[in-house]
Formats: sequence, structure tokens, C-alpha cells
Amino acid sequence: MSEEKFMEEAIDEALTNVMTRHGGPFGAIIVKDGKIIGRGRNEVTASNDPTAHAEVQAIREACQNLKSFQLENCEIYTSCEPCPMCIGAIYWARPKAVYYACTKEDAAKIGFDDQFIYEQLALPKEYRQIPMKQIFPDNGDLPFKTWEKSQDKVEY
Repeated sequence: MSEEKFMEEAIDEALTNVMTRHGGPFGAIIVKDGKIIGRGRNEVTASNDPTAHAEVQAIREACQNLKSFQLENCEIYTSCEPCPMCIGAIYWARPKAVYYACTKEDAAKIGFDDQFIYEQLALPKEYRQIPMKQIFPDNGDLPFKTWEKSQDKVEY
């Protein structure tokens, strides 16, 4: 399949989602060696899960199929430029490329505007809309110290 055909698959996922009233107009697929190994649709409202974006759903399925938490040599095709949360998940998954159809500006025009998240992330913590405050008891770094000493950890 060509890149254009893979993108059409991602767009079909998004369109099916809208047509079945299952969630937002977003779809994604993950490809490795020319084969689709993961599919995802926006299921935020259907599952009451704010993390159930198409890219995250596709990453979860692809990683299960690969039996790995990394998407080495994989490509992500998504119907829209990923949001900040999905960008974070994508970087953690480490695919080799991401391709998208619509832009974040296109999404904003139909009510999916994540610009406020970019703006919030740029602010010092004390000025963010959702307060974030460090609470550090005496043993606050014990999990980190234990991890650092562990002989059988799986690094990522």
C-alpha cells in the first residue's frame, strides 16, 4: 500500500467513528513493514476516558500486537495533527514517522481547540489554570532510589 492509501485508512477510521456516533472525527493506524498493526478511533465519549484519542488507541493496539512498548520502524497515519497528549504518547512510543491529514487549526475550526494546553504548558506552574504544587515527604524519592538500584529493571 502507498502512503496515500494508508492515510485513506486513517481517514476511514475517523469517518466511521462519526457515522456510528461513537466519538470524535479522529482515526489513526500504525504500519510496520507495509502492514497495519494497530487501529484507533477517538472513543473519549463512548468510554468516558479522556485519554482515548485515536492515536493512543492505535498505539495501545500496535504495542499489544508487537508485544513491545516501542514502535520501532513503525509509522503512524492519523486523520489530524496530534494533540499535545498524543504527541507525548507518540514520542514515548518512538515510531520512525507520523503523517497527518488535517491540521490542529482545522480541528480548532470545528470545536477541537487544544491551543490552551500549549499555552498552559508554557506558563510557570504557579500561573497555570490547574494548580500544581510539589509535596515532598521524607521518602518522596524512595521509588526513584529503588528503581536506580534495581538489577532487573526494563529501561525505556
